[in-house]
Amino acid sequence: MDSQGGSDSIDSQLPVRRLTGSVNSTAISVRVEAYEVGEKKCISDVRRTFCLFVTFDLLFITMLWIIELNVNGGIQNQLEKEVLHYDYHASFFDIFLLAVFRFAVLILAYAVCKLRHWWAIAITTAVSCAFLIAKVILSKLLSQGAFGYLLPIISFVLAWIETWLLDFKVLPQEAEDENRHQSVMDATQRAPLMGPGPLSDGQFYSPPESLADSDEELDDKHECEKGLITKVA
Repeated sequence: MDSQGGSDSIDSQLPVRRLTGSVNSTAISVRVEAYEVGEKKCISDVRRTFCLFVTFDLLFITMLWIIELNVNGGIQNQLEKEVLHYDYHASFFDIFLLAVFRFAVLILAYAVCKLRHWWAIAITTAVSCAFLIAKVILSKLLSQGAFGYLLPIISFVLAWIETWLLDFKVLPQEAEDENRHQSVMDATQRAPLMGPGPLSDGQFYSPPESLADSDEELDDKHECEKGLITKVA
């Protein structure tokens, strides 16, 4: 009876092992499918946020420049003065072009080419800082009212915010996602090797016949012997 109970307990553990293995494989497959769906995206969420901020940079500088044109004598007259008769010491047109330069380089590098390096943002930030510092020192913008302070400062700050976003948010987050995906893929490849192990001898153990069965066989033998004795007599 003890051997029968041990066999039943072992047999009852087999479905549990199989169920556990199937649950683990199902969970891993679900995670792999989730990562595959993420990979199918054209661009990651954090990188898309960065590209949106770069677009905001261009649109915000453009809006400020248009407001400056309108305040200082009308858009048409100021466009002719600042664009057609460009003067480095008095025009804000070059700050607008600097925002266009940042937008073009960063969108091409991190949205179209999907670079995972910081060299493109380093170039745009270095060029922006050098140009704006030289512009403030050599030009006469500070004597042209609030926009002489506002446009250079905002352009400078936006360039550094873009650098911070890429270096501390986009690249680390994407590297972490890639490492996590690689670990899930490794676990998926190991999953078939971690299935239920080989069955032990105890799982194939056949219990001995019970005492009731042996008693019935003895009774049959006695009846057969009695029948033979009767026939002989």
